[in-house]
Amino acid sequence: MLLSWMMMKMMDPMADEAMAKTLTEDYPDNPFLMVTVAEKLSPRAIMEAAMRAEAGKELVRPLGSPVVLSPWDKILLNPKQLFQLPYPDYTQVATQTVIGPYAKRPLRLDIPIMITGMSYGGSLSLLMKTALAQGAAMAGTSTNTGESAVVKEERDAARYLVGQYHRGGQLSGREQLEQLDAIEIQLGQGAWGGAVDEPMPAEQIGRHLRKAWQLEAGQSHTVYARMPGKQTPQDYINMVNAMKEQYEVPVGVKIAGTDYIEYELAVIAQTQADYIVVDGSEGGTSASNPTLQDNVGLPTFHTLVRTVDWLEDNHLRDRFSVIAAGGLTTPGHFLKALALGADAVYIGTIALMAAMQAQVVKALPQTPPSQLALYSGRITDKLDVDKAARHLANFLNSCTVEMQLAAQAVGKQALKDLERTDLVTVERDLAEFAGIRYAASHRQVPGAATQPGKYYQPEELPLH
Repeated sequence: MLLSWMMMKMMDPMADEAMAKTLTEDYPDNPFLMVTVAEKLSPRAIMEAAMRAEAGKELVRPLGSPVVLSPWDKILLNPKQLFQLPYPDYTQVATQTVIGPYAKRPLRLDIPIMITGMSYGGSLSLLMKTALAQGAAMAGTSTNTGESAVVKEERDAARYLVGQYHRGGQLSGREQLEQLDAIEIQLGQGAWGGAVDEPMPAEQIGRHLRKAWQLEAGQSHTVYARMPGKQTPQDYINMVNAMKEQYEVPVGVKIAGTDYIEYELAVIAQTQADYIVVDGSEGGTSASNPTLQDNVGLPTFHTLVRTVDWLEDNHLRDRFSVIAAGGLTTPGHFLKALALGADAVYIGTIALMAAMQAQVVKALPQTPPSQLALYSGRITDKLDVDKAARHLANFLNSCTVEMQLAAQAVGKQALKDLERTDLVTVERDLAEFAGIRYAASHRQVPGAATQPGKYYQPEELPLH
């Protein structure tokens, strides 16, 4: 009590002086000026300006952009209660999905939520990669190598492993590719603004990673803007088709969201690929700079809608599975992406947060939680892999049950049955763009030919 009283007595004059200065001084000498400057520039711009002024080189911002332009919260699922009845048992709502159904060995998952490509070395620590693989296996879904190689620890922990045949070349050759349950040809990434050079100096590459990447001592590594040796779109078409001839698992192509998405899809349509991953600008990463994250590319929502629409308009939707990626964080996001036409979704940053769960206290307040997960993190050895795996599995299971309940409300017996008629928005532009119901109009019930205000007879309604 005495110490508290003494502290208050000491702080009182300082607080009085600060308040008096704030309320009486003109702006040039008033501390409140920083509030108005922050409102004008944003706290983020001020902090990043200071970092640039200190470093004199490009910034590296982990976990992606704070700029979220996908309007997921302006779209709602549309429940049915009487004219159509809810599905009788939410626990029986089917959650399975199939990626590449026409491949010799399709990728069959228990849930449509997949762990996205986050590489060992270029992004995450080996312990975190192992935890993600183990947790995904517990939930019956896949994990992804990202821009790295297949390593024994991840392969052993994973039930289903998707591998990225990427622009750095570390995952290539029959020995590596035959270990995979799906091959993903990575041509771009949303958080990197598509495809740019991604250098990694030799001094940042540890012994275990150097062996996995088959690098000599002192050798640096670069993920290039294009596949080495590829000069034309036809080179890529030939590469995809050659991969399809050699391997029985699904082969897919990953591209970043862009307003040229239809042009990109027109090239992919000339291949024999089994699936397409579209990665919006809101996606996460470990090391791209703020300019690429915040200013380059197309949001996930717009990318997904235009991808599915183009495939349908060109009678190609059945040929390709579609995986949506980039900033998807909640069961609601996942459901809406499925209803818009995705067969599955990729998650990254939110999966890391779920895996770390209460273990973030090992980092806070001295360092941010990313130091527990990133390859370059200072306390990666403190991660409890089993706990992280269990928490990720719990997160995925929780999301799945909530998705089943929502599907029950809209009268669906499987998550794959969700469609755009199950969505509604109060935004006219969104309704017109995505082809979903507009709440501020008297839309007819699908399948019922009636006028507003008419009493419906049971035989007129699409009862189920």
